[in-house]
Amino acid sequence: MPFVLRLLVALAINALALWVADALWDGVTLDGAWAYIIGAAVLGVANAIVKPIVAILTLPLILITLGLFYLLINIAMVWLAQAIVPDFDIDGFWSYVGTVFVVWVVNWIADRVLDTVGARG
Repeated sequence: MPFVLRLLVALAINALALWVADALWDGVTLDGAWAYIIGAAVLGVANAIVKPIVAILTLPLILITLGLFYLLINIAMVWLAQAIVPDFDIDGFWSYVGTVFVVWVVNWIADRVLDTVGARG
């Protein structure tokens, strides 16, 4: 798959994940299509660039907590996205945890579907 197409698919998947999180939790609010698009883009950049650096720097904490600190890193990436994007608000720790879980599940399912479609085509 060409790079630009992969980028657009990843953006759409993250936007879908944010939409699902918004639908599931009252504490997650995205107002307007641009909030989804920009939120998905910021979340994608944060996960691709910032998260690996933070994970390497905090590897001892991740190991000591048996990976629990990695959840906090994921929450920080979602917080970063909501801090940057206008009309994107998350209220409460459990809304952050739920959003991280939804983003993970939606991306996991999309990856499996795309792998299946790619194997057939």
